[in-house]
Amino acid sequence: MGSDFSGRVFRMILLIDKPRGITSFGVVSTVRKALSKYEGKVKVGHSGTLDPICTGVLPILIGKDTKLLPFLPSGKAYRAEILLGVETDTEDITGTILCEREVSASFDDVVFAARRFLGKIIQIPPMYSAIKVNGKKLYDFARKGIDVERKGREVTVFSLNVFPSEKKNIYELEVVCSAGTYIRTLCSDIGRELGCGACMASLRRTVSNGFKVEDAIPLEFAKRIIEDGGTSKIAISSEDVFDVEKVFLPKNGEKYYLNGGAISQDRLLLKKEYEGKREGILRVYTSDSIFCGIGKAENGEVRPLVNYLK
Repeated sequence: MGSDFSGRVFRMILLIDKPRGITSFGVVSTVRKALSKYEGKVKVGHSGTLDPICTGVLPILIGKDTKLLPFLPSGKAYRAEILLGVETDTEDITGTILCEREVSASFDDVVFAARRFLGKIIQIPPMYSAIKVNGKKLYDFARKGIDVERKGREVTVFSLNVFPSEKKNIYELEVVCSAGTYIRTLCSDIGRELGCGACMASLRRTVSNGFKVEDAIPLEFAKRIIEDGGTSKIAISSEDVFDVEKVFLPKNGEKYYLNGGAISQDRLLLKKEYEGKREGILRVYTSDSIFCGIGKAENGEVRPLVNYLK
Protein backbone atom coordinates (compact mmCIF):
# COMPACT_ATOMS: atom_id res chain seq x y z
CA MET A 1 0.00 0.00 0.00
CA GLY A 2 1.33 3.45 -0.86
CA SER A 3 2.05 6.13 1.70
CA ASP A 4 -0.14 9.22 2.29
CA PHE A 5 2.87 11.29 3.26
CA SER A 6 4.72 12.14 0.07
CA GLY A 7 4.44 15.50 -1.63
CA ARG A 8 2.45 17.50 0.95
CA VAL A 9 2.84 19.61 4.04
CA PHE A 10 2.94 17.09 6.83
CA ARG A 11 0.11 17.63 9.32
CA MET A 12 -2.90 15.74 10.61
CA ILE A 13 -5.21 15.18 13.56
CA LEU A 14 -6.07 11.73 14.90
CA LEU A 15 -8.79 10.96 17.42
CA ILE A 16 -7.64 8.06 19.56
CA ASP A 17 -9.89 6.13 21.93
CA LYS A 18 -7.28 5.70 24.65
CA PRO A 19 -7.30 2.27 26.31
CA ARG A 20 -6.96 1.79 30.05
CA GLY A 21 -3.48 1.17 31.43
CA ILE A 22 -1.45 3.51 29.23
CA THR A 23 -0.49 7.14 29.76
CA SER A 24 -1.32 9.90 27.30
CA PHE A 25 2.40 10.19 26.62
CA GLY A 26 2.41 6.46 25.86
CA VAL A 27 -0.22 7.04 23.17
CA VAL A 28 1.87 9.87 21.69
CA SER A 29 4.95 7.61 21.66
CA THR A 30 3.04 4.83 19.91
CA VAL A 31 1.81 7.18 17.19
CA ARG A 32 5.22 8.83 16.78
CA LYS A 33 6.94 5.46 16.39
CA ALA A 34 4.42 4.34 13.76
CA LEU A 35 4.87 7.59 11.83
CA SER A 36 8.67 7.38 11.96
CA LYS A 37 8.52 4.74 9.22
CA TYR A 38 7.63 7.56 6.81
CA GLU A 39 8.60 10.85 8.41
CA GLY A 40 11.57 10.15 10.69
CA LYS A 41 11.47 12.58 13.59
CA VAL A 42 8.05 14.21 13.71
CA LYS A 43 6.35 16.46 16.25
CA VAL A 44 3.39 14.79 17.95
CA GLY A 45 1.29 16.23 20.78
CA HIS A 46 -1.98 15.59 22.57
CA SER A 47 -4.75 17.70 23.99
CA GLY A 48 -5.85 17.06 27.58
CA THR A 49 -3.96 14.48 29.64
CA LEU A 50 -5.78 11.29 30.64
CA ASP A 51 -4.51 9.22 33.57
CA PRO A 52 -3.70 5.54 32.91
CA ILE A 53 -6.98 4.47 34.59
CA CYS A 54 -8.97 6.60 32.14
CA THR A 55 -10.23 5.73 28.67
CA GLY A 56 -11.83 7.83 25.96
CA VAL A 57 -11.17 10.43 23.32
CA LEU A 58 -7.62 11.77 23.14
CA PRO A 59 -6.97 14.20 20.26
CA ILE A 60 -3.50 13.68 18.79
CA LEU A 61 -2.07 16.57 16.77
CA ILE A 62 0.77 15.87 14.38
CA GLY A 63 3.28 18.01 12.52
CA LYS A 64 2.18 21.59 11.91
CA ASP A 65 -1.25 20.84 13.40
CA THR A 66 0.33 20.88 16.87
CA LYS A 67 0.17 24.68 16.52
CA LEU A 68 -3.64 24.48 16.65
CA LEU A 69 -3.68 23.36 20.30
CA PRO A 70 -4.16 26.81 21.89
CA PHE A 71 -7.13 27.57 19.63
CA LEU A 72 -9.25 24.44 20.08
CA PRO A 73 -12.42 24.58 22.21
CA SER A 74 -11.52 23.81 25.82
CA GLY A 75 -14.59 22.04 27.24
CA LYS A 76 -14.63 18.40 28.34
CA ALA A 77 -17.29 15.78 29.10
CA TYR A 78 -16.94 12.54 31.06
CA ARG A 79 -18.72 9.44 32.27
CA ALA A 80 -17.41 8.32 35.65
CA GLU A 81 -18.14 5.84 38.42
CA ILE A 82 -17.99 7.10 41.99
CA LEU A 83 -17.39 4.53 44.75
CA LEU A 84 -18.77 5.61 48.11
CA GLY A 85 -17.18 4.65 51.41
CA VAL A 86 -13.58 4.39 50.19
CA GLU A 87 -10.90 7.09 50.28
CA THR A 88 -7.50 6.65 48.62
CA ASP A 89 -4.34 8.71 48.36
CA THR A 90 -4.81 9.18 44.59
CA GLU A 91 -8.57 9.85 44.85
CA ASP A 92 -9.20 6.93 42.50
CA ILE A 93 -9.47 3.16 42.89
CA THR A 94 -5.82 2.56 41.91
CA GLY A 95 -4.45 4.27 45.01
CA THR A 96 -3.67 3.11 48.52
CA ILE A 97 -6.79 2.94 50.68
CA LEU A 98 -6.67 5.51 53.44
CA CYS A 99 -9.97 4.63 55.10
CA GLU A 100 -13.23 2.77 54.57
CA ARG A 101 -16.60 3.72 56.04
CA GLU A 102 -20.13 2.37 56.11
CA VAL A 103 -22.40 3.93 53.51
CA SER A 104 -25.91 4.98 54.46
CA ALA A 105 -26.46 7.56 51.71
CA SER A 106 -29.38 6.97 49.36
CA PHE A 107 -29.52 7.77 45.66
CA ASP A 108 -31.35 11.01 46.47
CA ASP A 109 -28.63 11.92 48.95
CA VAL A 110 -25.98 11.51 46.26
CA VAL A 111 -27.99 13.61 43.79
CA PHE A 112 -28.43 16.35 46.41
CA ALA A 113 -24.73 16.34 47.32
CA ALA A 114 -23.66 16.44 43.67
CA ARG A 115 -25.79 19.54 43.04
CA ARG A 116 -23.55 21.50 45.41
CA PHE A 117 -20.74 21.20 42.88
CA LEU A 118 -22.52 22.75 39.91
CA GLY A 119 -21.25 26.01 38.49
CA LYS A 120 -17.97 27.66 39.46
CA ILE A 121 -16.20 25.77 42.23
CA ILE A 122 -12.77 25.73 43.84
CA GLN A 123 -10.81 22.50 43.59
CA ILE A 124 -7.64 21.60 45.45
CA PRO A 125 -5.51 19.71 42.89
CA PRO A 126 -4.67 16.16 44.02
CA MET A 127 -1.12 15.35 45.09
CA TYR A 128 -0.97 12.69 42.40
CA SER A 129 -1.13 15.13 39.49
CA ALA A 130 1.25 16.70 36.97
CA ILE A 131 0.80 20.23 38.29
CA LYS A 132 4.17 21.79 39.09
CA VAL A 133 5.15 23.41 42.40
CA ASN A 134 8.61 24.97 42.56
CA GLY A 135 9.46 23.35 39.24
CA LYS A 136 8.55 19.79 40.34
CA LYS A 137 5.43 17.80 39.54
CA LEU A 138 3.18 17.09 42.50
CA TYR A 139 3.24 13.35 41.92
CA ASP A 140 7.04 13.39 42.38
CA PHE A 141 6.49 14.79 45.89
CA ALA A 142 3.63 12.36 46.53
CA ARG A 143 5.75 9.32 45.65
CA LYS A 144 8.24 10.41 48.30
CA GLY A 145 5.50 10.79 50.88
CA ILE A 146 5.77 14.59 50.90
CA ASP A 147 2.53 16.55 51.14
CA VAL A 148 2.75 19.96 49.47
CA GLU A 149 0.41 22.87 50.10
CA ARG A 150 -1.66 23.46 46.97
CA LYS A 151 -3.64 26.52 46.00
CA GLY A 152 -7.28 26.08 45.08
CA ARG A 153 -8.16 26.57 41.42
CA GLU A 154 -11.46 27.77 40.02
CA VAL A 155 -13.10 25.40 37.55
CA THR A 156 -16.63 25.22 36.17
CA VAL A 157 -18.99 22.25 36.22
CA PHE A 158 -21.62 23.03 33.60
CA SER A 159 -23.74 19.94 34.21
CA LEU A 160 -23.57 16.99 36.60
CA ASN A 161 -26.04 14.11 36.43
CA VAL A 162 -26.15 11.08 38.72
CA PHE A 163 -27.43 7.64 37.73
CA PRO A 164 -27.93 4.49 39.82
CA SER A 165 -25.73 1.43 39.28
CA GLU A 166 -26.13 -2.28 39.97
CA LYS A 167 -22.73 -2.27 41.68
CA LYS A 168 -22.60 -1.90 45.44
CA ASN A 169 -22.02 1.68 46.61
CA ILE A 170 -21.27 2.80 43.07
CA TYR A 171 -23.11 5.49 41.13
CA GLU A 172 -22.53 6.79 37.62
CA LEU A 173 -21.82 10.44 36.91
CA GLU A 174 -22.10 12.38 33.66
CA VAL A 175 -20.07 15.58 33.84
CA VAL A 176 -19.60 18.48 31.45
CA CYS A 177 -16.89 20.81 32.71
CA SER A 178 -14.15 23.27 31.93
CA ALA A 179 -10.60 22.23 31.14
CA GLY A 180 -8.53 21.60 34.26
CA THR A 181 -11.34 19.95 36.24
CA TYR A 182 -10.26 16.83 38.14
CA ILE A 183 -13.09 14.30 38.11
CA ARG A 184 -11.43 12.18 40.79
CA THR A 185 -11.27 15.24 43.03
CA LEU A 186 -14.94 15.89 42.26
CA CYS A 187 -15.74 12.32 43.36
CA SER A 188 -13.69 12.76 46.53
CA ASP A 189 -15.41 16.05 47.34
CA ILE A 190 -18.87 14.55 46.83
CA GLY A 191 -17.93 11.73 49.21
CA ARG A 192 -16.74 14.26 51.76
CA GLU A 193 -20.01 16.14 51.39
CA LEU A 194 -21.89 12.88 52.11
CA GLY A 195 -19.71 12.15 55.13
CA CYS A 196 -18.69 8.67 53.98
CA GLY A 197 -15.83 9.51 51.64
CA ALA A 198 -15.53 8.38 48.02
CA CYS A 199 -13.11 7.79 45.18
CA MET A 200 -13.34 7.49 41.42
CA ALA A 201 -13.77 3.90 40.24
CA SER A 202 -13.56 4.52 36.50
CA LEU A 203 -13.50 7.36 34.01
CA ARG A 204 -14.20 7.70 30.30
CA ARG A 205 -13.84 10.99 28.44
CA THR A 206 -16.64 11.41 25.93
CA VAL A 207 -15.83 14.91 24.62
CA SER A 208 -12.53 16.79 24.38
CA ASN A 209 -11.87 20.07 22.58
CA GLY A 210 -14.99 19.67 20.47
CA PHE A 211 -14.18 16.06 19.48
CA LYS A 212 -16.48 13.16 20.43
CA VAL A 213 -15.49 9.66 21.50
CA GLU A 214 -17.86 8.19 18.91
CA ASP A 215 -15.48 9.47 16.26
CA ALA A 216 -12.34 8.11 17.93
CA ILE A 217 -10.57 4.89 16.95
CA PRO A 218 -8.73 2.31 19.08
CA LEU A 219 -5.00 2.92 19.45
CA GLU A 220 -3.91 -0.46 18.06
CA PHE A 221 -6.11 -0.04 14.99
CA ALA A 222 -4.69 3.44 14.37
CA LYS A 223 -1.16 2.08 14.73
CA ARG A 224 -1.74 -0.59 12.08
CA ILE A 225 -3.32 1.89 9.66
CA ILE A 226 -0.43 4.33 10.06
CA GLU A 227 2.18 1.61 9.55
CA ASP A 228 0.38 0.55 6.37
CA GLY A 229 0.51 4.13 5.05
CA GLY A 230 -3.25 4.63 5.03
CA THR A 231 -3.63 7.59 7.36
CA SER A 232 -6.07 9.34 5.01
CA LYS A 233 -8.62 6.78 6.19
CA ILE A 234 -8.44 7.94 9.81
CA ALA A 235 -6.98 11.46 9.79
CA ILE A 236 -9.01 14.62 10.29
CA SER A 237 -8.13 17.71 8.28
CA SER A 238 -7.61 20.89 10.25
CA GLU A 239 -9.65 22.57 7.52
CA ASP A 240 -12.71 20.77 8.90
CA VAL A 241 -12.02 21.28 12.60
CA PHE A 242 -13.07 24.92 12.81
CA ASP A 243 -16.68 25.45 11.77
CA VAL A 244 -16.15 29.12 10.99
CA GLU A 245 -16.37 31.46 8.02
CA LYS A 246 -13.96 31.23 5.11
CA VAL A 247 -12.11 34.32 3.90
CA PHE A 248 -9.87 34.67 0.84
CA LEU A 249 -6.70 36.72 0.63
CA PRO A 250 -6.19 39.22 -2.18
CA LYS A 251 -3.46 38.18 -4.61
CA ASN A 252 -1.32 41.21 -3.83
CA GLY A 253 -1.59 40.64 -0.06
CA GLU A 254 -0.88 36.91 0.21
CA LYS A 255 2.89 37.10 0.70
CA TYR A 256 2.59 39.78 3.37
CA TYR A 257 -0.05 37.82 5.31
CA LEU A 258 1.77 34.48 5.03
CA ASN A 259 4.90 36.12 6.40
CA GLY A 260 3.04 37.13 9.53
CA GLY A 261 1.49 40.47 8.63
CA ALA A 262 -2.05 41.53 9.53
CA ILE A 263 -4.28 42.43 6.62
CA SER A 264 -7.25 44.80 6.57
CA GLN A 265 -10.62 43.08 6.40
CA ASP A 266 -11.58 45.53 3.67
CA ARG A 267 -9.09 43.80 1.39
CA LEU A 268 -10.42 40.27 1.93
CA LEU A 269 -12.45 38.53 -0.74
CA LEU A 270 -15.76 37.64 0.91
CA LYS A 271 -19.06 36.09 -0.01
CA LYS A 272 -21.70 38.70 -0.72
CA GLU A 273 -24.09 37.35 1.92
CA TYR A 274 -21.67 38.30 4.70
CA GLU A 275 -21.68 41.93 5.72
CA GLY A 276 -19.89 43.95 8.37
CA LYS A 277 -16.70 43.35 10.30
CA ARG A 278 -15.78 39.94 11.61
CA GLU A 279 -14.47 38.93 15.03
CA GLY A 280 -12.77 35.73 16.15
CA ILE A 281 -11.23 32.79 14.31
CA LEU A 282 -11.59 32.45 10.54
CA ARG A 283 -10.46 29.90 7.97
CA VAL A 284 -8.08 31.65 5.59
CA TYR A 285 -7.54 30.74 1.93
CA THR A 286 -5.38 32.10 -0.85
CA SER A 287 -7.03 33.83 -3.81
CA ASP A 288 -6.75 30.46 -5.59
CA SER A 289 -8.79 28.77 -2.80
CA ILE A 290 -5.84 26.93 -1.21
CA PHE A 291 -6.31 26.51 2.54
CA CYS A 292 -3.48 28.24 4.35
CA GLY A 293 -4.57 28.04 7.99
CA ILE A 294 -6.54 29.99 10.57
CA GLY A 295 -6.47 33.66 11.40
CA LYS A 296 -8.04 35.94 13.98
CA ALA A 297 -10.24 38.86 13.04
CA GLU A 298 -10.20 41.86 15.35
CA ASN A 299 -10.08 45.63 15.11
CA GLY A 300 -10.83 45.53 11.40
CA GLU A 301 -7.86 43.29 10.55
CA VAL A 302 -7.09 39.59 10.23
CA ARG A 303 -3.79 38.37 11.61
CA PRO A 304 -2.41 34.86 11.11
CA LEU A 305 -2.58 32.35 13.95
CA VAL A 306 -1.47 29.22 12.12
CA ASN A 307 0.01 29.28 8.61
CA TYR A 308 0.58 26.08 6.66
CA LEU A 309 2.01 27.72 3.55
CA LYS A 310 4.80 29.69 5.21
